[in-house]
Amino acid sequence: MAKRRLRILIACSEVAPFSKTGGLGDVCNALPKALVELGHEVRVISPLYRMVRQSGFGLVRAAQDIEISQDDRIEMGHVRLAEDFTDFMAVFVENDRYYDRDGIYGTPQGDHPDNAARFAFFAKMVLEYCREFDYIPDVIHCHDWPTGLIPALLTYASALDSRCRHISSVFTIHNLGYQGLFPYENLELFGLPPETWQIDGVEYHGKLSLLKAGIVYSQMITTVSRRYAKEIQSEELGMGMDGILRKHGDALRGIVNGVDYDQWSPNHDPYIASNYTRSKTVGKKRCKADLLDEFGLPQRLTARPLIGMVTRLAEQKGCDILAEAIDELVKLDLGLVVLGKGEEQYNRLFAKLAKRHPDHVGVRIAFDEAVAHKIEAGSDYFLMPSRYEPCGLNQLYSMRYGTIPIVRATGGLDDTVREYDPQTGRGTGFKFEEYSAQALVEAVRRATGFYRKRVHFRKLIDNAMAADFSWKRSAKRYEEVYRQALADRHF
Repeated sequence: MAKRRLRILIACSEVAPFSKTGGLGDVCNALPKALVELGHEVRVISPLYRMVRQSGFGLVRAAQDIEISQDDRIEMGHVRLAEDFTDFMAVFVENDRYYDRDGIYGTPQGDHPDNAARFAFFAKMVLEYCREFDYIPDVIHCHDWPTGLIPALLTYASALDSRCRHISSVFTIHNLGYQGLFPYENLELFGLPPETWQIDGVEYHGKLSLLKAGIVYSQMITTVSRRYAKEIQSEELGMGMDGILRKHGDALRGIVNGVDYDQWSPNHDPYIASNYTRSKTVGKKRCKADLLDEFGLPQRLTARPLIGMVTRLAEQKGCDILAEAIDELVKLDLGLVVLGKGEEQYNRLFAKLAKRHPDHVGVRIAFDEAVAHKIEAGSDYFLMPSRYEPCGLNQLYSMRYGTIPIVRATGGLDDTVREYDPQTGRGTGFKFEEYSAQALVEAVRRATGFYRKRVHFRKLIDNAMAADFSWKRSAKRYEEVYRQALADRHF
């Protein structure tokens, strides 16, 4: 008997191509498309930030205005739909007081000070959208701390609205390091009853954690790789949440993110200088020359290994050990291009490093979608020296572009990159274990040692481009999780 079609509402704080700061935006675009292809009814709901208005898509306001109680005042919310976007129904929560500003979560100087109110409003609007528009999904799939309040509200809303009893929730942890911590005084703002303030509720070392709310009150929990699902239950990488995650371990699944090959594939990428395929890679050389021009590096580096990075400039991403290693790396006579922005100390540091090594290192402190694609296509290697990495997407993009990943063996990086073995010709990249500048340099030296061994390097490229991380397989696993969440919901 065919399984019934599911009605799925994906709630997220960013969704490409409307809003994006990193991999979360990509996931919340690609996963719903894959679920639609499996035959499910999918809507995605996200805040209407300034960047959404600037994305170029037409937005039409739905009829209803919605009143939301925020402490002692009423805030008006509106719903807009992306009318000329056809991959799935994209729904946006509008309130200019909260969302018409630069930055989704904050600025380089820090988080927006009213994030508690901003994402409380969003969570309440998600449930009001379901009620007011008579859209009752089977599952609300929530992503990271900005949506963690939704499962908690859903738990208590079911006592007020019988329709909510039929909605299950799934909560995905993309990065345990961001926990949505706020003072206790926000409990009333969040619309939570006093009994939620307990160790088995939202309380976390005297603060209120929206991430913990998502963990505790959802029927199922997922994270974005098998290894990371194990790591976050350990004291070393559990970041204080390991105990509650072990308690809910039976509901926790690790599902590796997929890649939207409609967006990330060198054979039809509109951003790169020359398209190419696995069987005919000559265009990759033109992409490399174009990338060197893009960063103002000398063309002599076309004959040298070129390493690319697209990253958030933060300690989590290994920026500290990379900065320490750069002087040694340039001695290997290679090129390095870095695209990213993040913590101000690293923004300044990497700009200085580029000035110190102008013939070897190119740095752009920004995020630029077109340049990100150029780096994937034009680099020979892609470096991800992360302290921890729940899944990572760039190593997956890189493989499809025949750009060989060099990664630290943590989280999803360890799950998805297979160390190259010159004896068997198997493997897709290179890994190192120890979190240190020395281990990073040694991994780069080992990897670039194959650059001029053309038989091996050609085999590496072929292996990498043959790897399949399409969303179809991952989406089927999410479908299983949704059905389990429905089975576990107590009506």
